[in-house]
Amino acid sequence: MRRYAVALCLTFVASGLIAIIRSRADVANVSMLYLLAVLATAVLYGTWPAVVASVAALLSYDFFFVRPQHTFNVANEEEWLDLVLLLIAGIVTGQLATALRGRARDAEQREREAVVLYDVVRLMAQPEFEQALRSVAERLRSEIDVSAVTITLATDRAVEARAESGDSDSVALAREALRLPDMLLPGGNASLGTKLTSVGRWVRIVPPTAARRHSERVHSVPISLRGGRVGALVLVARGGAPPFGREVDRLLSIVANQLGLALERLRLQREANESEALRRTDELRTALMNAVSHDLRTPLSSIIASAGSLLQDDVSWNDEERRRFLTTIESDAERLNRLVGNLLDLSRIQGGSLRPEKGWYELGSLIREVAGRLAFMASQHSLVLDVPDELPPMLFDYVELDQVVTNLIENAIKHTPPGTRITLSARVLGDQVRVEITDNGPGIPDEALPRLFEAFYRGGNNAVRPRGSGLGLTVSRGLIEAHGGRLWVENVGGGGARFAFEFPVGPAGAHMPAERPA
Repeated sequence: MRRYAVALCLTFVASGLIAIIRSRADVANVSMLYLLAVLATAVLYGTWPAVVASVAALLSYDFFFVRPQHTFNVANEEEWLDLVLLLIAGIVTGQLATALRGRARDAEQREREAVVLYDVVRLMAQPEFEQALRSVAERLRSEIDVSAVTITLATDRAVEARAESGDSDSVALAREALRLPDMLLPGGNASLGTKLTSVGRWVRIVPPTAARRHSERVHSVPISLRGGRVGALVLVARGGAPPFGREVDRLLSIVANQLGLALERLRLQREANESEALRRTDELRTALMNAVSHDLRTPLSSIIASAGSLLQDDVSWNDEERRRFLTTIESDAERLNRLVGNLLDLSRIQGGSLRPEKGWYELGSLIREVAGRLAFMASQHSLVLDVPDELPPMLFDYVELDQVVTNLIENAIKHTPPGTRITLSARVLGDQVRVEITDNGPGIPDEALPRLFEAFYRGGNNAVRPRGSGLGLTVSRGLIEAHGGRLWVENVGGGGARFAFEFPVGPAGAHMPAERPA
């Protein structure tokens, strides 16, 4: 009744203004001021209060301003036309204002739905699925003003993802009512031809017992996907709150649909990741088979041939020939050992089980030892050491760093022509130590630089045919990264390539050199 009382009050205010104006001047059509009261009533309260205001305006104008005054009689018949036009104008104006008010309210509701839907889509794009669900639940709880919101989704692997927002008592009530809520909002009718889709109506769930457990506070919206139910959006209304309007029903239906689509996207993303993992595994398996078929069989064939020659009784080999056979067996066996070691290290790196056994060692001694061991292999190259004697002891895994330096020097020897100068240098830069292996060879093709550290990739240049299994650089990078460092490659101006790696010298504190393991 308050809105009708306000309509009458506005009409009386308009009558007072008309009386003041007519007492001071003779203004034609001053009755149009009643239209302002009718218009304000329509904007504030809608159609029927505006109609009441129109009728009250007609009666007030007739009673106060039409002769004979203070009666509802009309002396001049022409005044009837003015009164009827005033009533029609008031009703039409009220209807138009009510329509505009409804359209404005619908526009605001559509904007609200669009903003909430945008927030839901944006939140569901977060990488952590359950965190995204919690954000959506909190957003809905604040938007609809309910006590609690619970979202339950069943993934394709029968693992439930649940998000809850609200006070503990309301959340407990929502958990209890997951299977049997008080009210259920099923899906509406689908669009068919010119018939638009409609939101479903709330259905009261009757429990097996006559007593209501939740006082009709718990509302559930099914989350469906491809015709099947995959979860539920459960809301616990506040005590004494009015029923949800159709705008809220439509919003909840849209959000439930988006949650189902988000679950579908999660499933497709998992399938895509699994497919990508299978593809990479297949590529790795193919590359591994290629490496095994060539890089393992070649030294094995050489070892078998050399050993078979030594075992021939009908041939008399001199000491130099027997030494050559034994040297071939030893070098090819070492090659096999390095290949198998690289394969094992690669599996440990990819499995995340690589743990360096660090100790305090002298990096200069390690580099000189590796250079001496590879002196025969680098006999046709110029191997230069630029390692200062005052390098402090450093914390690293001696065996693994030995393997890194060996791989990088062997890589420089294999991929540069004879006569190339290979320089090894080591410097301490702040809390990091940097080791560089630089050559003045033909360099690395630009197209090979991005892939040089990929497993089984063997890049080459026009001067030297690529050799090896393509594992040394991959393993070296993994070993350096396990030390908390990094390994990179770059071409040197004027020709040549530089492989460099750096890692922390050690934690703060006194250096404690340790003996090198035997």
